[in-house]
Amino acid sequence: MVNSKITGTGTFIPSIKKENEDFLNEDFLNDDGSSFSSENKVIIEKFKAITGIDERRYAKPEYTTSDLAFFAAEKAIADAGINPEELDYIILAHNFGDVKEGTVQGDMLPSLATRVKYRLQIENPNCVAYDILFGCPGWVEGVIQAQAFIKAGIAKKCLVIGAETLSRVVDKHDRDSMIYSDGAGACIVEKTSASDSGILAHASQTWAKEEAYFLFFGPSYKQAKTKDTRYIKMYGRKIYEFAITNVPKAMKSAVDKSGIAIEDIKKIFIHQANEKMDEAIIKRFYRLYKKPVPKDVMPMSIHKLGNSSVATVPTLLDLVLKGQIENQEVNKGDVVLLASVGAGMNINAIVYQF
Repeated sequence: MVNSKITGTGTFIPSIKKENEDFLNEDFLNDDGSSFSSENKVIIEKFKAITGIDERRYAKPEYTTSDLAFFAAEKAIADAGINPEELDYIILAHNFGDVKEGTVQGDMLPSLATRVKYRLQIENPNCVAYDILFGCPGWVEGVIQAQAFIKAGIAKKCLVIGAETLSRVVDKHDRDSMIYSDGAGACIVEKTSASDSGILAHASQTWAKEEAYFLFFGPSYKQAKTKDTRYIKMYGRKIYEFAITNVPKAMKSAVDKSGIAIEDIKKIFIHQANEKMDEAIIKRFYRLYKKPVPKDVMPMSIHKLGNSSVATVPTLLDLVLKGQIENQEVNKGDVVLLASVGAGMNINAIVYQF
């Protein structure tokens, strides 16, 4: 039986730390350009209570998304102990391309995956590099695609990366800008004949009616700014309601297809979007099985790293595997669930056994 497994992981966490207190002097506005009735201290306190975020990381001015992706890729390749020339695919999930400091234009020519291949100095032309735009679930979807290539017999080793510099596409007058951060995570997915490890099942969905535009590009809330410039915007309440309703069902679909009992799920690595939302998703997921939520089943990194979109799940996974999150570990034989939700609206989940 042909299956695929993760043989190495790596992450790049930017060094610039931005704490909540650093937003005290920002000019936050409503979407119509009017001022909030509350002072920033109150806004930030409410933000922390809902999202769980204390601080986030931003990339140095000289780094772009593809740079972060390259740094994470190097670590994943080293962790797996493979020769980069043996890679059949490089799949890079992002959303906005390379956005240089001080600009808002995304650069995706050549593709970011091609830029990483160039930086890795891979000479093999049969190593195919391409980007995937799938919102925040992009890295998880990249792993699913890598598995499909391996099962089809057209690949043996794939590099899957999730990288983003969201700090460069946010409207500083929008309080939601405090959610976003920069970062990158990567993994090597390899062919295996082992039946007791690897990807056991997955589920992917795209909801594209009204929910297709829950995340979008829009003008700054500062009316005086150039209206032709667009920033990442979202309908937070609608996303919350959509996620807590639909993500648990998709997660259950993947678990049911795997044949694994819910009691055997040791950890759930979920997209770090919002602490309260993630907690609600997990609670509803276990409610579908009429089970209580196990203690410490959901590792979290959002408190210190914020929401780095496609990078959150691979970063969280790498940190736990490397023993860098307190009271969290994964051991040989453990079954875990990887899940994400984001622009599209897209949802996916993978059941994986180590």
